[in-house]
Amino acid sequence: MKKSLAAMAVLGTFSTLAHSQSAVNIYGVVDAGIVRESGGAAGSVTNVSSGIGSASRLGFRGSEDLGQGWSANFVLEAGARIDTGQADVTGSIFNRQAYVGIRSNALGALTAGRQYTPYYLALSTVADPFGAGYAGSAKNLFPAGGANTRTSNTLNYVSPTVAGVVAELAYAFGEQAGSKTAGRQIGAALGYSAGKFNARLALNQRNNDLTAAAGAAQTPPVAAADRDIGRNTLLAANYDFGVARAYAAFGVNKGTNSSPLPNTGNPFGGVRPTASTDSRDVLLGAAIPWGTNTIMASYIAKDDRTGFDQDARQWALGLSHALSKRTSVYTAYAKISNRRGAGYTAGNNTDIGSGDKAWNAGIRLTF
Repeated sequence: MKKSLAAMAVLGTFSTLAHSQSAVNIYGVVDAGIVRESGGAAGSVTNVSSGIGSASRLGFRGSEDLGQGWSANFVLEAGARIDTGQADVTGSIFNRQAYVGIRSNALGALTAGRQYTPYYLALSTVADPFGAGYAGSAKNLFPAGGANTRTSNTLNYVSPTVAGVVAELAYAFGEQAGSKTAGRQIGAALGYSAGKFNARLALNQRNNDLTAAAGAAQTPPVAAADRDIGRNTLLAANYDFGVARAYAAFGVNKGTNSSPLPNTGNPFGGVRPTASTDSRDVLLGAAIPWGTNTIMASYIAKDDRTGFDQDARQWALGLSHALSKRTSVYTAYAKISNRRGAGYTAGNNTDIGSGDKAWNAGIRLTF
């Protein structure tokens, strides 16, 4: 009896300890402001919008210490539109991120679910002084929409950082009946960080094939198709000079869906623009700290190497002012020069934009 009581006491103590080593955090971003767009067929449009600098969201992040340097982790993240109070994707719950996995201090982390692609993380965290947000977002010209931002049904591995080097590999299952490869997406990245210097090489490969069974499941049904593989390569780097952080990036995109247009309609009227299947992207930018302010600037050039030769250039300038550690106000302006019928629009982190010029101002709070 005494042994049983002792054993129960030990188990109770272990259970309490294990519980104390688990943690679940609620986090999020609330971002809204005024957006004015012009230069498109819709004319000048002014509206209150959500997620201009950073997409508004509500998230749950948890981890449990399993001992011996191992832990279990999860993230559930839902997008929200502050201007209307609705989910940013109708019919979804945790549309931004939803994954669970296991991490080892020595071996790295493996996660499964809906996750960011290595390509998008390189673009938004290493290449772009606007962080893929505001009117100057690199997503306006770089191919970072749709499946290039996040993929569902994904296994993702991130290595431990050794001497400043980290590697990442992602595999998104196509899950189309009758094929193991149709619809799948593979991503990889190799990063290096040392002091004031950060660099990342990211690769993305998208299989655009469609099986008969997958096509029949769509509304309306789509015939099975064998298409080119879309490939993206991005080399990004930034360096902190103290008075300013300099940014640079170079991208190569080739194949079907390698450089989709953010606005797939016909925003400028006339002949509908054609998405490039062979292009090069260049970005030069800077972020300049100035007291509690940060000045952001960038120049992006897209070189379309197809017969349509639909090039585009973007100039952007922005200012963010920190009111506190968690709250900031901002303003930004961007102008895109489309050539030979190109159809790129000046959007922001959440909206795709309707014209070739955009100005926005707003407030962002994180928690």
